[in-house]
Amino acid sequence: MASTAQTGSATYTSSPNGQYRFALVSLTSLFFMWGFITCLNDILIPHLKAVFSLSYTEAMLIQFCFFGAYFLVSLPAGSLVKKLGYQRGIVAGLVIASIGCALFYPAADFEVYGLFLGALFVLASGITILQVAANPYVNALGSEETASSRLNLTQAFNALGTTVAPYFGAILILSVATGAVGEMTHHQAEAEVVKMPYLFLAATLAILAVIFSKLKLPVIDEHAEVSTTGEVSYKGKTSALQSIHLVLGAVGIFVYVGAEVAIGSFLVNFLGEDHIVGLKEADAAKYITYYWGGAMVGRFIGSAVMQKVSANKVLAFNGIMAAMLVLVAVNFDGKIAMYAILSVGLFNSIMFPTIFSLALRDLGPHTSQGSGIICLAIVGGAIMPLIQGVIADSADIQTAFILPVFCYCYIIFYGAKGAKM
Repeated sequence: MASTAQTGSATYTSSPNGQYRFALVSLTSLFFMWGFITCLNDILIPHLKAVFSLSYTEAMLIQFCFFGAYFLVSLPAGSLVKKLGYQRGIVAGLVIASIGCALFYPAADFEVYGLFLGALFVLASGITILQVAANPYVNALGSEETASSRLNLTQAFNALGTTVAPYFGAILILSVATGAVGEMTHHQAEAEVVKMPYLFLAATLAILAVIFSKLKLPVIDEHAEVSTTGEVSYKGKTSALQSIHLVLGAVGIFVYVGAEVAIGSFLVNFLGEDHIVGLKEADAAKYITYYWGGAMVGRFIGSAVMQKVSANKVLAFNGIMAAMLVLVAVNFDGKIAMYAILSVGLFNSIMFPTIFSLALRDLGPHTSQGSGIICLAIVGGAIMPLIQGVIADSADIQTAFILPVFCYCYIIFYGAKGAKM
């Protein structure tokens, strides 16, 4: 049965399913792009560490600035998206991210680490706005029962971006010619090498911004009442923070992103331990692809499974499996520990999109605000790795992996009970 749907630039008659399907296909490009850009940080860290002779703490400012942007920008982004709507919010995020990528050019010219961090913060701010707009938009494009399945499917393309990015980064950034380039010193050449990849990303994001400004995507109307105080009221609530399942979900995102980033950040060093497999850094780095590739495969599987099994049950199951695998990595040596920690990526897969969709359930007009609150919690990716580093310094790197176990225990709780509260 045909229905009339309002779009960003016109009103036309179409099949709701076909209309939503086109929007979902369009959005997959965004999920791929921000996964690709985020994972490039893993290449940028060793590169800039060598260029500027940084300590590990100074190099980790790259991740801190990137994930710190989520903390500072998420709530304003939620207000912005609520004002502009999902589609124009996506365009705004793409434009800002494009500007951030372009700023890598002057940063390389001046060879100032602080300028790189500033460019990275602007880039991450744009990605944050994209997250705040695109995730709840996917959530709203269909029934609430299949929201987790849809978000897992689109997030699978985010994981595809994180899987292929290291290869492109290695070719375009790390493969720097030795010796001088023209009048430049080797140091200058290494700084210059980031220009073209990030200019290419800037152009790609700008083109996507133009495309999304022209697309006829469905507008999601959020019905609400206005209370006597002038506040938007939905089911007796005037703020997303009054929904306990959202607050608990934000904590879930904090610990999940913290666990995922902490494991990924320590993988190379962990696999280099003599009692694990004693791999050299270059060899160990190749195995990161299996960690992120597992997340990609798991999201495709999870999207299919959650058509039949409730999302909260799948989340609790994956939390149990991830916790058990990390415990194996903590308590065993050799290849058993290696394969166990790499397999965690498979069960990490569905956690972010599933927690996200469960937390945003039934928020109505407060969905944009709720999305901003959840994206703010992504700052866990800046904090948890630092805590794990402290544990590794005071004990050892294998013992430090006990921190993600506690994170997964909370996720088990949220899947089993917290999402229903």
